[in-house]
Amino acid sequence: MEFEGRLEPGTIKVGTKQTIKMVEQHKASLVYVAQDADSRLTSRIVQLCKQHSVEVVYVDTMRALGKTCGIEVGTAAAVVVEE
Repeated sequence: MEFEGRLEPGTIKVGTKQTIKMVEQHKASLVYVAQDADSRLTSRIVQLCKQHSVEVVYVDTMRALGKTCGIEVGTAAAVVVEE
């Protein structure tokens, strides 16, 4: 999926470690995963999301996901945090 737009700062966390942490703490409402990211990084996230019933949205590239999150580099995953 080609993702356009921008996610609001403060409602997202960027990176695999932060994404895993938020899913495990039941604070994730939605997770974005880059399709071109190494599956060793993303497979655990996808598995955790299934276990915790969190929707996963796939984005075409790490670069596109990073840009959407407002950062200058690519990222394998990002999470929308529940308030």
